[in-house]
Amino acid sequence: MSDNSHAAGAEEDHNGPIKNPKQLLAAVFASFVIPIFAIIGLVYFVTSGNKPAAGTVDMEKSIAMRIQKVGSVEIRDANRELKNGEAVFKAQCTTCHTAGVAGAPKFGDAAAWGARIASGYEALVNSAMKGKGAMGAQSGGDFEDLEIARAVVYMANAAGAKFEAPKAPAQAAAPAADAAATVATK
Repeated sequence: MSDNSHAAGAEEDHNGPIKNPKQLLAAVFASFVIPIFAIIGLVYFVTSGNKPAAGTVDMEKSIAMRIQKVGSVEIRDANRELKNGEAVFKAQCTTCHTAGVAGAPKFGDAAAWGARIASGYEALVNSAMKGKGAMGAQSGGDFEDLEIARAVVYMANAAGAKFEAPKAPAQAAAPAADAAATVATK
């Protein structure tokens, strides 16, 4: 026959810590209500108080940066002498076009510039003004559009093109002087 003492001992081993309904009620309360209060406390902590944004050390500077103006006005001398293509190349273009950085055709490399020159002067200037590939738009930068066009001609001609450097538009000073004289005589 079998030994029943082993079966009786196994049943005692499988009893849990909850012996009556009162203990069950306390366990349910601890399992659900205490975490709810912990979550409410965390939400209150996060939403209350004036806490600086992550990574902000200087509150005044961060506030000033958030409320800064969208645009700015830069006053430049309209009567300054426009730079030639070589000067603009040395100031703006040489960084990438001397070393051939990010696919930029190297200065004086006829093979790299051949297909670009074949596309024409207007296409080259358009690419320089609006940007192409890794090259950003040059229009509106430190140089006038005419100066950028002169730099394009300078680089293309160094690679074998025969483009003529663009000339500055005729000054509108003479018609303005005539208009001022007309107003003064009336």
